[in-house]
Amino acid sequence: MAATIRDVARVAGVGLGTVSRVLNNSPLVSAATRQRVLAVMAELRYNPSQIARNFALGKTLTVATIAPFFTRPSVVERLRGIEATLTASGYHLVVFNVEAVERRDECLREAVRNDRADGLLLVSLAPRPDEAVALREAHLPVVLIDTCAEGLPGVSIDDVAGGHLATSHLIALGHRRIAFIGDPETDPLTFNFTSSRDRMLGYQQALAAAKLPLNPAYERHGLHGRYEARVLARELLHLPEPPTAIFAASDTQAMGVLEAARDLHLPVPEALAVVGFDDIDIAEYLGLTTVRQPLFESGARAVELLFLLLSGAAPPPAERLPVELVVRRTSMKNR
Repeated sequence: MAATIRDVARVAGVGLGTVSRVLNNSPLVSAATRQRVLAVMAELRYNPSQIARNFALGKTLTVATIAPFFTRPSVVERLRGIEATLTASGYHLVVFNVEAVERRDECLREAVRNDRADGLLLVSLAPRPDEAVALREAHLPVVLIDTCAEGLPGVSIDDVAGGHLATSHLIALGHRRIAFIGDPETDPLTFNFTSSRDRMLGYQQALAAAKLPLNPAYERHGLHGRYEARVLARELLHLPEPPTAIFAASDTQAMGVLEAARDLHLPVPEALAVVGFDDIDIAEYLGLTTVRQPLFESGARAVELLFLLLSGAAPPPAERLPVELVVRRTSMKNR
């Protein structure tokens, strides 16, 4: 009888998740563990292509992904991680783009049907309590990305900690008038997005920890986009006491802040420091200081968790991937 992924895990003395990560070349596995697992695969003559064959019996070999606004850079990177990992295992990806609330609700209702796909990945769309119950009770493996819900496995980051990290960096540079630009506090379109809200909470907590006043005039909210952020930043920079630094809840919004500074002939970072969030590709080109989150890796890791569920394993606990501050030229230390 051909060796299975469980045989590899047992002989190597690791979990199924570790074997899956090795197969998908995940950076989350140490070099020593990777070599041990690969050696066992060779010893047992285990063929990685068996993943797809083992899962495929009676399956569609298709994974559905519901993603909002998948032209946004951060969503594109997550989808790249999903697609790369699925393709390596012989699975096909079907993406449902959500740009309207009605479409969101329709996709979530249809998602519980398991005759169209073997599993579901839900990107950034936090399920409401009743939707979470339906997803838990569905006969379809579900993994969340960039969000979480009780009883459902997922991959996310600590957005509050990320917001705190960005703001603390600006405080350490000597800034005392720090503004925040993010999405609407209450999602007017009811997509139930949570990341901007949590990043703002981290911003507020960092100010409180530094005993700096929380000035409501320095908090601005608008629909997610570069143009909207540009307008909000111009409003902030026309205040009688304008901020000397702005933390934007995404790199896209930070680009709008940089455009506003250019409009007003304010040198960055001498007159205005700017920090974004995500570390999308263009951030390095712009020299944007930002909080990096593992976008590609989150998509890849979610697929690995989904494969565990497809193999019959118990639902794993939700995971949080690390964030880190990447300092570039839009912030400086010598203020």
